[in-house]
Amino acid sequence: MNAMSEQQLPVVVIGAGPIGLAAAAHLTERGLEPLVVEAGPGAGTAVRQWSHVRLFSTWGEVVDPAAEKLLAPTGWVRPDPGTYPSGADWAEHYLEPLAGVLGDRVRYGTTVTGVARAGRDRVVDADRAAQPFTVHLRHTDGHEERVPARAVVDASGTWATPGPAGGDGLPALGEQAAADRIAYRVPDLSDPAVRARYAGRRTAVIGSGASAFTALATLADLARATDGAGTKALWILRRGISGATFGGGEADQLPARGALGLAARAAVDAGHASAVTGFRTAAVERDGDGRLVLTGEDGRRTEPVDEVIVLTGFRPDLSFLSEVRLNLDERLQAPAALAPLIDPNQHSCGTVYPHGHRELSQPETGVYLVGMKSYGRAPTFLAMTGYEQVRSVAAALAGDTAAADRVELTLPETGVCGGSGLFDAPEAAEGDGGGCCAAPEPQPIRLGTEAPVPPAEAAETADATPAGGCCGA
Repeated sequence: MNAMSEQQLPVVVIGAGPIGLAAAAHLTERGLEPLVVEAGPGAGTAVRQWSHVRLFSTWGEVVDPAAEKLLAPTGWVRPDPGTYPSGADWAEHYLEPLAGVLGDRVRYGTTVTGVARAGRDRVVDADRAAQPFTVHLRHTDGHEERVPARAVVDASGTWATPGPAGGDGLPALGEQAAADRIAYRVPDLSDPAVRARYAGRRTAVIGSGASAFTALATLADLARATDGAGTKALWILRRGISGATFGGGEADQLPARGALGLAARAAVDAGHASAVTGFRTAAVERDGDGRLVLTGEDGRRTEPVDEVIVLTGFRPDLSFLSEVRLNLDERLQAPAALAPLIDPNQHSCGTVYPHGHRELSQPETGVYLVGMKSYGRAPTFLAMTGYEQVRSVAAALAGDTAAADRVELTLPETGVCGGSGLFDAPEAAEGDGGGCCAAPEPQPIRLGTEAPVPPAEAAETADATPAGGCCGA
């Protein structure tokens, strides 16, 4: 294939979520032809699965500038930039209209099963860079297709691959057998069937990020309701209680994100939850009454619970990228150049420097992992981070290196200093009022006298909250 014809090939974007659609908008603005492929039936399919959750970023922070330009001629008006959308709002009032403008550049019901260089597996060097990419697709009717591409932008997110309960990163013994009692998402208690599942029952919540905060606050809301008497949460933390357990609070530069941690703190301070700290789940068993008991790696056993909500973050699905050459961090599974900026073992004060094509580039030139997918297993991803990523990548693909290298974003700090790896250390947690060597019995938490904040359901969509940040958008 000659150079000119290759330049006429589309840039295949995987995923029609917020970041994938923003990538298509930036590519269109640059005169490049995008082809967005989405496994789900519509735009923002993953976002709609947490439609009941409110973002902790405002409308002003979750609308991409290039997308807004594309929408403007249709008469679209951005909602009040100072208000907070829910997942349903984001999908209905932004993602669907944006996908509509892109038209047939977006294909639904289309799953990517592989990406490769045409005629070259990952071993072959000869003439590799001169070959276009071939993207293997499978449609819902079973039909298979091969699409040539000049570049591939993977914005498929991580929503479909949540972390398990097991403390070693693998499913705990008995976890899969207890699947009827285990959920991996924040429950939607506006659904009568879901509400009945948790009302008046004891639920273990495993995790320590924004999603866990949301679940604790939501269950506390239920406990205060007339139909929720007796609702209790057992909060399972892999670390001890420290000053940063509940996030940055009022020091967080995203007020709703800080308020989310305070809402969880208020929930436990009011006695709606008790905590087991330093607990790494090894097994899930059923007692004689059919309730679930969690066993820790240290042999401790929890009291019986009726339900378990596992919110231990997400991880990338790399299976369909097996034939392209990637340089990923061995811990986070994020691009190696990006990993030092986001590593929760080292990351301090919530400051992630804006980054673009250089940090996201791979040995396989023309392949980019963007959005939540680019963070691998790391937490605290924000939609505005992904928008800056795809702005830079689109500029690079268009040959505008100066624009691609230019930083056009300042990210808000979380108000939390120190990496989660530090807080996992017993001596660090103990020195801050907590410890990972808690008594086997759960203990009520009393962490201050602040007036309880409203139990918000705010959670950034792209926060992969590992216990150790939603959306793979």
